Amino acid sequence: MKNIAIYGKSISEKNLKFLRILINSLIQELDAEIYIHHHLKDYDSLNKNLNLKVFDEENLSSCKVDLLISFGGDGTLLDTVTMIRNSDIPVLGVNAGRLGFLANINQDDILLAVKALKDKDFKLDQRSLLQVENNNLMASSISNFALNEVTVHKKDSSSMLKIDASLDDEYLNTYWSDGLIVATPTGSTAYSLSCGGPIITPGSNNFVITPISPHNLNLRPMVVGDDVSIRLEAESRESQFLVTMDSRSVSLSNNECILIKKADFSIKLVELPDHNFFKTVRNKLFWGKDSRN
Repeated sequence: MKNIAIYGKSISEKNLKFLRILINSLIQELDAEIYIHHHLKDYDSLNKNLNLKVFDEENLSSCKVDLLISFGGDGTLLDTVTMIRNSDIPVLGVNAGRLGFLANINQDDILLAVKALKDKDFKLDQRSLLQVENNNLMASSISNFALNEVTVHKKDSSSMLKIDASLDDEYLNTYWSDGLIVATPTGSTAYSLSCGGPIITPGSNNFVITPISPHNLNLRPMVVGDDVSIRLEAESRESQFLVTMDSRSVSLSNNECILIKKADFSIKLVELPDHNFFKTVRNKLFWGKDSRN
């Protein structure tokens, strides 16, 4: 790996020293050419005595990058998805945030991570994405895919949404709720989990449909195959509702149809030894922290 890009947003002084350790290690151990996102170029302590190049969303592909490192939390890593799109560039997440399901490499493990890259001691974990089709959305500049989830939810009013859902043109249900989440296995540990949805292992070829505060108490999250098309039509007392793809939102008018299906490309996450999905879930959700174990 000769060309390595690093993306981060707002980085605290405490975390800057870890980022500098990461950059120095990549240069010394891998003899790598380092590209930093333009958000990072104004940190003087980071650029001092380092010959770093700068990239942005437009020129990333022309840099012929072999690896993109996300330095931050899970939200930072989700931002990288809109940059790499279908370029097949693998992503490694270093956690400088809070929870870190996706960016699960702790800062104390940076040197071990660089060694694993040098020794090629890692796996590439393929993660599926959701794709949204809607005429107004497609005409906007917002990326229409999501690694975690696509959410339909109310905009300004405290009143509920009425959401008609169909699977492959077969009517499923009408949800009276604050919203509806369609999550990938990757996103099953995010918003969907906090709304009572199940944890789905990556690569299981499923999506989960999770209602947000449903008014019908017998409604439960539903797991469906990722080969189905999910059609949603929402209506509220307001004239519009929100559709959110990970952290990107767009307002749509009542009864506009959105079609959600599996994207035709996937994202490659770098999985280092002893940093697999099951260990991450155990650590982040404190499984096994029982006095009887």
